[in-house]
Amino acid sequence: MTVTQSKSQRAYDWIKERITDQRFSPGYRLVLGTIAAENDMSVVPVREAIRQLEAEGLVVFETNVGARVAMVDDQAYRYSMQSLGILEGAATALAARSLDAEDIAKARAVNAQMIDTLDHFDPRTFTQLNREFHTTLFERCSNPRMVELVSAEWGRLGHLRESTFIFVPGRAQESVREHEVILTLIESGAPLSAIEDAARRHRVATLNAYVTHEHPDEASSLIDI
Repeated sequence: MTVTQSKSQRAYDWIKERITDQRFSPGYRLVLGTIAAENDMSVVPVREAIRQLEAEGLVVFETNVGARVAMVDDQAYRYSMQSLGILEGAATALAARSLDAEDIAKARAVNAQMIDTLDHFDPRTFTQLNREFHTTLFERCSNPRMVELVSAEWGRLGHLRESTFIFVPGRAQESVREHEVILTLIESGAPLSAIEDAARRHRVATLNAYVTHEHPDEASSLIDI
């Protein structure tokens, strides 16, 4: 049975894709009528999509101006990374017992692709593969709300920073090694608390590397876990 997307979901996906890939850059004005015409629908589902994106922090609504793509906010990026560390760590642990050999093999193959990119490093490609790797590990989480929250934070990060690895390319080598640690823990049936801790520390280490590089005077703000 084919499930038909609602018009508001189609509008949401259409707008979010353009925000994420920077076709709609920070500050870009979202004209509801234009978007509706391009998607062959009325403004009602577009307005619903805008409200959802506003709730996720990707869009802001200003009186007498209308809806605009949210500006990049360094503090918002940090909050999002902190949140993702906690949420993704928990979701990865909850999914661990549901992952089979095929899932592990897929994740390991993606990590191998990430390793292959290190010699001719492209931060954007690395980030795309990184998302694929982590999605493989958390998408089987038994709590659908958790999966939804993690996915939303990934989308939000895509707007706030196209790729953290643009700022800290040296972090990439550490990242792929940590991926292998997480996979080994899952394969060995390690306690879920250990898997959650490793996944959370992995995310936070990237945030701390960014803060150290971009704001070296803020060493006291690094997260100690």
